Amino acid sequence: MCTIRICTGAPGYVLRSCIRDNELFLRAVNASHPCHLKFTAEYSLDVGPESTGGLLQTHLLHGGLAAPSTVFFGIVLCSMAPHALKKRKLAHQTDENPSFAGSLPESPSSESNFDKGDPASKSQRASSQPGPVQKTGPHQALQTSGEKYGSGLFQMQIEELLSEVRLNYEKYTSELEQALRKIKEIIERIPSREAAPILEAERHLRQQYQIAVPFPTPPPKDDAQYTLGYEKPANINVVGSYARRTAIKAEDPMVIDMVVTMPSILFQEKDYLNYRYFYKRAFYIACIAAGIQEAGDCKFSLQFSYQNDCQLQPVLLISFSRSKVQGYFGAVISTNVVTVAPKNSLSLSKAIVRILLAAEQETFPADKTFPWKNCLRARTDTSTIQKGTLSPLYNATLRAECSTGSYAKLLQGALTRCTGFKDACILGTIWLRQRGFGTGLRRGGFGAFELATSLALLLRGGGPKGRPVLSIGYSSYQLFKALLQFFATRDLICEPSLLFSDSMNARFIEGLNMPLLFDGSVGLNILYKMTPWSYKMLCYEAHTTVSTLNGSAIERFRPSFITKVNEPALLFDILIRVEIPGTWEPTSEEVNPSDRVLDFCSKLNTVLATALGDRVVLICPWPACLKPWPIIDSDRYPPAKDASTVLVGIVVNSTQVVRAVDRGPPAEERKAASAFRRFWGEKAELRRFKDGSILESLIWSEQSGQKSILQQIIGFVAGRHFGKGIAEGIEFVGDAFDQMLPIHYPQASSSIAMYQPLLSAYEELEKQIRGLEGLPLQIRKISASCADLRYASDIPFIPNRGSLPIHPMDIIVQFEGSARWPDDLPAIQRTKIALLLKLGELLEVSVSGVSTQLGLENEGQKLLNNAFLNVAYLDLAVAFRLRIHHDRELTLLERELKDNSADFRSREQAALAVSAYKRSFVQAPAHTQALRSLCTKLPLLSPTMRLMKRWCNSHLLSTHIDEELIELLTIRTFVQPHPWQAPGSLRTGFLRTLVSIAKWDWRFEPLVVDFNGAMTAAEIGAIAVRFEAWRKIDPAMNRTVMFAASNLDPDGITWTQHSPSKLVATRLTSLAKAACRVVKDRGLDIDVGTLFKHSLADYDFVIKLNPVFYGERVDRAVEQSSFKNLRGPVIKDVSLIGYDPVQLFVDELKRVYGNAVAFFCNSSEPDCVAGLWSPFTSARTWKVNLSYSSAPTTTDPTGEEEMGARVAINHTAMLNDMARLGGDMVVRIHQRH
Repeated sequence: MCTIRICTGAPGYVLRSCIRDNELFLRAVNASHPCHLKFTAEYSLDVGPESTGGLLQTHLLHGGLAAPSTVFFGIVLCSMAPHALKKRKLAHQTDENPSFAGSLPESPSSESNFDKGDPASKSQRASSQPGPVQKTGPHQALQTSGEKYGSGLFQMQIEELLSEVRLNYEKYTSELEQALRKIKEIIERIPSREAAPILEAERHLRQQYQIAVPFPTPPPKDDAQYTLGYEKPANINVVGSYARRTAIKAEDPMVIDMVVTMPSILFQEKDYLNYRYFYKRAFYIACIAAGIQEAGDCKFSLQFSYQNDCQLQPVLLISFSRSKVQGYFGAVISTNVVTVAPKNSLSLSKAIVRILLAAEQETFPADKTFPWKNCLRARTDTSTIQKGTLSPLYNATLRAECSTGSYAKLLQGALTRCTGFKDACILGTIWLRQRGFGTGLRRGGFGAFELATSLALLLRGGGPKGRPVLSIGYSSYQLFKALLQFFATRDLICEPSLLFSDSMNARFIEGLNMPLLFDGSVGLNILYKMTPWSYKMLCYEAHTTVSTLNGSAIERFRPSFITKVNEPALLFDILIRVEIPGTWEPTSEEVNPSDRVLDFCSKLNTVLATALGDRVVLICPWPACLKPWPIIDSDRYPPAKDASTVLVGIVVNSTQVVRAVDRGPPAEERKAASAFRRFWGEKAELRRFKDGSILESLIWSEQSGQKSILQQIIGFVAGRHFGKGIAEGIEFVGDAFDQMLPIHYPQASSSIAMYQPLLSAYEELEKQIRGLEGLPLQIRKISASCADLRYASDIPFIPNRGSLPIHPMDIIVQFEGSARWPDDLPAIQRTKIALLLKLGELLEVSVSGVSTQLGLENEGQKLLNNAFLNVAYLDLAVAFRLRIHHDRELTLLERELKDNSADFRSREQAALAVSAYKRSFVQAPAHTQALRSLCTKLPLLSPTMRLMKRWCNSHLLSTHIDEELIELLTIRTFVQPHPWQAPGSLRTGFLRTLVSIAKWDWRFEPLVVDFNGAMTAAEIGAIAVRFEAWRKIDPAMNRTVMFAASNLDPDGITWTQHSPSKLVATRLTSLAKAACRVVKDRGLDIDVGTLFKHSLADYDFVIKLNPVFYGERVDRAVEQSSFKNLRGPVIKDVSLIGYDPVQLFVDELKRVYGNAVAFFCNSSEPDCVAGLWSPFTSARTWKVNLSYSSAPTTTDPTGEEEMGARVAINHTAMLNDMARLGGDMVVRIHQRH
């Protein structure tokens, strides 16, 4: 017997255990504090009378970096008795019986719980012989799982996900099975109908059942020479994910597919031509609808819909409402059963049965419906048949209906042969749902069926010399990842994959312009429903996910399976709405011969792809799905109403999208040049370039008053190829985000150009300082340390002659080391002052138009920097603030900090000085340099950071959150963009950053930003350990609330050590969540300005400020600047550089009243200061030395009068003091009552 005690070091943990093959698995669960903790274990081992000794091995199976709510222990108990069992290796377990998270029950269980469904373990146990203890254990199991999954944590996350989404068929589907059997019985009882002419057969259904036959477009002619009839089905089967048991729990109703196979006697030899099969099919489904409607023992809700959004395939939807469940099957199913159905169970009210039709496999020859054949032949007046264009979609739809049974057998065989196949299908289904893919034509044409069939086929072939691409020994995750790798690396449009079809001639498939994964054994292209743009989107998503899964140092699970990727506002950089002309008619049978919307999307995609070229990565028309309609309808045919507009999403190539000149083919290539001119018309022109080449070319305007280059191109080609009306009706969604920037460029990615005057002035200053003669020490390094010089200032200052900025640009100057430097901190500060004075004198003498002024800061604090030098260039209208960095200071400060003889206050001041030193002289210059380099690689990073800062300012958070923290939050969106690629527009960058802030749980997760993508798992692990240490030191988060680390700053507290507070951090998260909710609710029609509007009603009081004191910060007389909407802080007097009265007022308020009031202000447009009273200032028992003004209160919180016994904060007195402190700056104070 073995007794184990686990000490977690934290209260509230519950241990759950189970035994499996002599292995005890323990799970410590604490929902209230789900953070990654260090665990210790205490063990007591009691050896039974039959044993002579014991061995206990432990291993912590949690090796990841995230913050799980469950921590797993694998504890192997190996008895030393002579009859000890041989330990089974964990590495040999399959996904059907996982050994970690997915297999741990929610309550203690015996060994028999794990034996169920695992005959291998039983037989092994029965045949085991006494022998020595095996050395294989959890360590080897973890090594094996690490090779398959990358980490043990990732494996546990996947298995936990699978266990959560699987349906418990045995427990929850009994009533659904009865419903399916009842529907089958009803269909089997429907009597046969004699064949009749089309008009007669249709009239009979309408008159007797009021059902309009859902014929496809074009409808059959009334005088057609064939007849319509109904015969009893050849067979009826339930197919799909429900039958394969790969369906998952979801909020949407569960769709169960029931296939009714039509007998071949209904069809003639030539019925595969010209819609004849589909006309008979439509009549057959209408007869089934009439038969179910006529059945008196059941009351269903019946609707027609289109299978796969294909108007050739009408199907019947059978739904159940909760109020009718009791009457469905008499006393067999009661209403109580439905009412108490567990959450996410398959009750009738959550299910929809879809009646599909199929034909027997031998009904039509397979070679008649190959993709390169034409089955739609137009008749002329002379009754001769003319050959038209190819009809691959029509052919494949017909062949798919004849192959239902074949693929049911194929998938069942894959389930039997490959143990990981089922869970791989579930993982794939989750992945597809999160990315918006479905089986329907308008949802990409790639759903759960296509994914499962692709897996099954690649398990049989598709590789070199007909070998399988996938191995049946792969785990579920390996199968899933290998399939994504297949689509990410193969272009099935240019290089089709022909499986089991060695005799096929490649010339037949030339010019199809569609992805081809052709199953030669059946004669069907599995990807026949995919359009060129949906296939490219599938490959795009597969490539993005594979790159995420291959990254070992980043979060893989959440972006791959949890994040909802297909939100248009987050996925696409450019969104446009295009109105479909009412007169548009399909011009090709290759996409959908009866779908005008998809035909328009195909033409639009072709035109845009040709026009935009390498400027874009992806173009994806996004038509709305077709909706069901009642079976009883007054119209003869299904409703013709469809979407009048289509949404087109574009993912841009940020490095090419702003290109102003497009080069076409040379004039010598006459055919290519002629095609170029036909496409572009008068826009194309022949030009000679500097390299001597003469090429067809296009020139686009870059002027600030014009539209962006992308908008110019789209507008031009839409007008040329679709008409002026369509071009004028194109709506670019999300452009309003660009307008929210104080200075708006038509090319948002070119906005860093506005900083060039400042960078040029900085480079000139650096050159002049290095050229000075007479300095006592040589200059080692000059570094920029401000937002203006890293393209990140909220409102960039545009130099204008005669005006100087209020806020100068910070510069760090480092002199060479020398023995002449003193070795005392106060003396070092005095030396800095002397060096700055000398530097200012030399600059004024050697450079004309320069004015310098020495300033003091942190007076009275000997450990902090005490001096700076303001340098103003009057001609350039720029100002700098120089500080001196001496690396010896850090050594002396750390010596003060480690001095055990010093008192607590001295050591605390030393700690603050060390933090300030690292922030000002080490981290700030490094952050500026790295960010400036990053902005040149990612042009949209700069405007996104500026917009995020404006958002924070508009919500009065700028005085509480360092701008470097906002920059880090934005940078993460660009350098760690998974599950998307880096943003290609200001809208996607801004909204994705808001989403990441809303989802960041800063209580239990550190923010880790990898600037260059080179961080290792060990480095990230060290940051996680440091974060845990801070949480243990400061569990109440009184000092450090947010932990923001990077490869430049692994400490993680440089920008967050003292701010924001818990109040502000919670406010930031709440505002981000509210903004995301508004975007989700209002969709693409959102008023962007609402995201930046802030209500003052939540504050206890608001101090209105006099515009005279902040109005001078707005330069309304910038006559020489081309930016007329510029609102930049300027001054005329050099002595006022750095003087900001509003900021000084807010700082003074915080210093005096910070313990009792939280102040909020917009640092860019400070028209007011808002405040919230601290909850600690409520009525309390009186005591001396309160930190705020108080007055006696007559009542306590319970309402009982107690004169003089309690005091409360004196709001009136404190507000009057604030008004006196502000003087003429304060106009009035509004107090909430």
